[in-house]
Amino acid sequence: MADKKQKKVRGRTPMPHQDAQVRAGNFSEVALGYSREQALIEAERCLQCKKPLCQEGCPVNIDIKSFIGCLVDDDLQGAYDVIRKTNSLPAVCGRVCPQESQCEGKCILGKKHEPVAIGRLERYVADTFAAQSACEEVTDLSTCALEREDVKVACIGSGPSSLTVAGYLAGRGIKVDVFEALHEPGGVLIYGIPEFRLPKSVVARELDGLRALGVTFHTNWVGGKTITIQDLMDQGYNAVFIGVGAGLPRFLNVPGENLVGVFSANEYLTRVNLGRAYDFPNYDTPAYKARRVAVIGAGNVAMDAARTALRMGAKEVSIVYRRSEDEMPARREEIEHAMEEGVQIRCLCGPLSFHGDNQGRLKAMTVQKMALGEPDDSGRCSPVCLDGETEQVTCDMAIIAVGTRPNPILLEATPDLELTKWGYIQADPETGETSIPNVFAGGDIVTGAATVISAMGAGRRAAAEIASRLL
Repeated sequence: MADKKQKKVRGRTPMPHQDAQVRAGNFSEVALGYSREQALIEAERCLQCKKPLCQEGCPVNIDIKSFIGCLVDDDLQGAYDVIRKTNSLPAVCGRVCPQESQCEGKCILGKKHEPVAIGRLERYVADTFAAQSACEEVTDLSTCALEREDVKVACIGSGPSSLTVAGYLAGRGIKVDVFEALHEPGGVLIYGIPEFRLPKSVVARELDGLRALGVTFHTNWVGGKTITIQDLMDQGYNAVFIGVGAGLPRFLNVPGENLVGVFSANEYLTRVNLGRAYDFPNYDTPAYKARRVAVIGAGNVAMDAARTALRMGAKEVSIVYRRSEDEMPARREEIEHAMEEGVQIRCLCGPLSFHGDNQGRLKAMTVQKMALGEPDDSGRCSPVCLDGETEQVTCDMAIIAVGTRPNPILLEATPDLELTKWGYIQADPETGETSIPNVFAGGDIVTGAATVISAMGAGRRAAAEIASRLL
């Protein structure tokens, strides 16, 4: 009884991190991961509930109770096998999922104490298994002994939803071809999330695991231009999954937005991440140099951009947000890490205009000061402009991170594809099927900007439906 009581009140095992002052000057991963001893201590905090609500909170329905139970028994192989039954990208999810609002948010232990660190344990299992197996694909996800040569599926886009579809179907013997517009597969995992949060080597390892299952990646294929959905159907694909994301940036539509030094977060992060500008001159993709950087927005993308700019040599980086810190949509951990590293938070103001020098280069912006009004549809208090109260902020680079929208290239090339009033693809929430038979969609192109794990959940539902029709 004493042991059980002690288990209930033991504090959450801290995650080791690089020192804030050190990591602000490098692109190495911030969180260092659990040791074996730390992972076992944290795993033992799990109450092994009869009704594990944590699993209900997971968009891909990982059997969390079982994988942690295997860890308690020091059965790494068993823990990995449990996770991989439903999750094709465990090392990714263990790093970037918002566990606090999903699995950990449902943890019973969290009602009175800190929840079990499920995400950190998932990362430990994935990383340790990969290290011990020397990158061999040991786990067999297949329920079909032989590859089905009579059926094949195409995925357009290689982000989290498509990778999930590919892993699910390939593990059941179905041939999958993934078509990616850029020169490297991985989607947002590669071009959007910085190295210090999700190392490229981790994504590459997960992609290699899919290749080992028979998935083929085709890069530099632009959906709607290089290849269309009709082309794929004509080539004999039995189903097509659209997982192209929603990567077209939104802008502010204020004066001066076309000045040199004003970037969308998409452009800036893609150049640094996919183009490896953080490793110049080893990679010949230099980034725009700036001393004072303003990042407009306060979501995870904004935090990524701000922390990246700091690492790229900026002397001063500020988050400019029209609400207060309490309303910031970014994960609390990311906000705290940014502030620890020296990113400044400038709340209750928003850009009115950008100003340049005689060469058209950004030198400052004027911001409107604001106050909080009544809550809007999102539950957050609406910003209200304070008449006549403005301020000029010196900056030589501005990064706009206020959201994205669908890229129209594939959509315009597929007129039979029904869209929502917001311009996203209309898809059945249970199966992912679109208005075109045997054409499925999932992730941000259906829901708008969301999380990696929610895109994976959509991919898994679509893959299950595809498999039920083809097998």
